Amino acid sequence: MRVCGVEIKSNEAIICLMELDGDLVQIPDCRQTRFQLSKTGDQESMQKLQFALSKLFTDYRVTHVAIKERPQKGKFAGSALGFKIEAALQLIESVQVDIMAGSYQKDVLKRNPIPVDFADTGLKGFQETAFVVAYAFLMGKKYPSVQS
Repeated sequence: MRVCGVEIKSNEAIICLMELDGDLVQIPDCRQTRFQLSKTGDQESMQKLQFALSKLFTDYRVTHVAIKERPQKGKFAGSALGFKIEAALQLIESVQVDIMAGSYQKDVLKRNPIPVDFADTGLKGFQETAFVVAYAFLMGKKYPSVQS
């Protein structure tokens, strides 16, 4: 199973690909780690973003997308453009999309700690949250004792 962990910040989606093969977690190389939606958020830019993400998922054989949940209200609420990005991801037919609550991620990580220091993964620092989301998703599927 290959998953794409996604963190949406402002007007961009930051991604990390991860694969579970038996008990081995692998992080395949990826040609792009950020996808940005222009500030206008018009139909053409939305379609370009969705096409680029869909093409990446097809090229890298991604079957699942896990998005870090963001609050809709309050101090840490997501932006309107961020929710548009989330919708564009959810409408890609070739992948199963799950929104992962922070509490679910914490429960999964408590039972299945990340076995490697993030600095040793070779990923860029801004991908850490997407990495954690992807790992928690895979461990939650492999060991489903924790319910989302």
